[in-house]
Amino acid sequence: MTIKKILIMGEPSLWQPSKPITNFTTKDLESLIKDMADTMEHKRGVGIAAPQIGINKRVIRFGCKENPRYPYAKPISMTLLINPEYEPIGNEKVLGWEGCLSIPGLRGVVQRYQKIHYWGYDVAGNKIERKVESFHARVFQHEYDHIDGVLYPLRMPDLHKFGFEEIVMDKVLKCDIS
Repeated sequence: MTIKKILIMGEPSLWQPSKPITNFTTKDLESLIKDMADTMEHKRGVGIAAPQIGINKRVIRFGCKENPRYPYAKPISMTLLINPEYEPIGNEKVLGWEGCLSIPGLRGVVQRYQKIHYWGYDVAGNKIERKVESFHARVFQHEYDHIDGVLYPLRMPDLHKFGFEEIVMDKVLKCDIS
């Protein structure tokens, strides 16, 4: 098991857009995927993007069963996507609390599309495509932002709804966005 250091907000590479994967059969890609899985599991995250461990490539991983950080969330099957893309389904956006391994100890209310259609590729180059909503859509959009060099505070419409977990966690657990 290889646990990589999670880069935290302020690291310049987190603000850089990532480059697409062009060769799916390299040892570097194989190592990156394993390192992301090990690190995400160790940190008990719901998702991770390659830039968070210092590799500016368009690779994201997400999924969860039960997670005490998001007790209201429905399970998401573990998914690895290479060169992901998405489009909203409709215009409906919803507010919800988010946290991030690269912004430890803080949570904020972010507006995201409620329903999306996403696609990308697995390690064998096979296309994965899904239409999802709610928490699943939120997690995908959060991780996708990482590969575009965007951290969730840049998406927050109201910085009054940004705070340390020990202060706001009651609201997070109740899904209270007020």
